Amino acid sequence: MRNFLNLVPSVSQYFSSRRDEKADPAIVFGFNCGQSIAQMLLCLTVVSGGVLHPSAVRAIGAIAATPQTIAQTPANAPAPLTKVLREIDAAANRRDVKAVMAFYSPNFTHSDGLNSQSMEKALTQLWDRYPSLNYRTEIKSWKTEGSAIVAETVTTIAGTHKKDGRESTLKATIRSQQRFEGEKIVNQEILAEQTQLSSGNNPPTIQVNVPEQVKVGEEYHFDAIVREPIGDDILIGTVLEEPITEKTFFDPSEIELELLNSGGIFKVGKAPATPENRWVSAVLMRQGGIAMVSVRLRVVK
Repeated sequence: MRNFLNLVPSVSQYFSSRRDEKADPAIVFGFNCGQSIAQMLLCLTVVSGGVLHPSAVRAIGAIAATPQTIAQTPANAPAPLTKVLREIDAAANRRDVKAVMAFYSPNFTHSDGLNSQSMEKALTQLWDRYPSLNYRTEIKSWKTEGSAIVAETVTTIAGTHKKDGRESTLKATIRSQQRFEGEKIVNQEILAEQTQLSSGNNPPTIQVNVPEQVKVGEEYHFDAIVREPIGDDILIGTVLEEPITEKTFFDPSEIELELLNSGGIFKVGKAPATPENRWVSAVLMRQGGIAMVSVRLRVVK
């Protein structure tokens, strides 16, 4: 299965050989887009749910059981919840997969159709590939629902990886909501996310414009704009839209990279007829490097 970063030598060779020639209308590469994007995002998905120390969870449970505690903002977040978030980051930064998964309910549900087994698999693969990722989680809001506590958090992730003399940089942000019952995480929903991966000495800097949410059947605009002047550079790329399911987390996608006449990709998409979550991803390459960005698009009624 071909890895995204393995495209770097062939792309560089293509640019060198084609600089003074008329370029082909399209270049087709086997690109494991679904897996590479999904693994990065899934890593965020898991750790933003939390690694819960039993004593911290019991304290949170006690807070949730107090009728007058109906809550609210990061400023009034209880100390046990804040402690849990610190432990989330610490466990993720240790790459302790077993510690992460030990605190999920056997009946755990996820908005993307995942379970604990598929999350553990993806985490293991990602951390093998990126062993120096750094996580930081912050509370956006929280509330109690009976004996449960529901927290909305934002997790940021950043790191680099060097292989065969090529360095790649990963930056991502995910906003999620998770429900804690007892000592287990029972449910998680991803509300928004964006991931960027770049490699090379001078990869394009991409600015993405796309809505977080659209209605079923609605048209939407997706812009992936290269912020630097292109000059005489040859720019190739494409955009890919696919549903977010357990299958797309692991199955590869083949994409066709086309020569671009402008400094970016500008597409009009149409939301499906049924509510679901989708990834909209762009890949842009030039002689100096490669950049990929993926965002979550929520399709609602």
